[in-house]
Amino acid sequence: MINREDMLELTRRMTPKRTSITRIAGCYVDKDGEFDGSFNTNFLKLSEAEKAKNLKLAKVVPFSDTNKNLKKYEFAPKHLKPGSIWQLLMAIKECGLKNDALMDTFYDIVMEHYQSNCEYAILVFHDQYDIPAKASDKERLGESAEMFEYLICVICPLAGRYEPGEPECGFLFPAFTDRCGDLNHVDVFQRDPQKPHGELTEKILGVSLV
Repeated sequence: MINREDMLELTRRMTPKRTSITRIAGCYVDKDGEFDGSFNTNFLKLSEAEKAKNLKLAKVVPFSDTNKNLKKYEFAPKHLKPGSIWQLLMAIKECGLKNDALMDTFYDIVMEHYQSNCEYAILVFHDQYDIPAKASDKERLGESAEMFEYLICVICPLAGRYEPGEPECGFLFPAFTDRCGDLNHVDVFQRDPQKPHGELTEKILGVSLV
């Protein structure tokens, strides 16, 4: 189960003034499922308006209804191996989205399996959260407990030319569990849990519900 407070701790920082997101990368896919361009940029160099617009998209994942729209999934041990999507996500996280070849590989995997009847965007955010330590009474202490480095991915139908609309699905990797990075799990968002994009969990990520 996902602790709502863990997610709120992340979303409280998702404002243009407080964000520590370092980079955003993404690609656009046309209505035929073909690649239609990509970008990769330093998040802090965006205008305040662009920061706000993109943070609103990223925030959808951790701010969604926990254990309903946002659920925890597990990578099977056999998927924690070389050549796996898990290894690819780890490499993307560790390079901070700066390796375009890795990003292109990820986009290709998504485009191969994602089911959509319209144009869409795949957006990936990289963040480094310096987790503040807390005392036993949950009061915040000054020093940091550890660094949580993570990715947020959202898949959005386009509302206009190269203008992402409300995310249909996405994920936070690694999962944020008990205020720590949880490398064996991923928190997956589905905008409509009654009609989920099962291909995200089954074919793209290859994970099972906890």
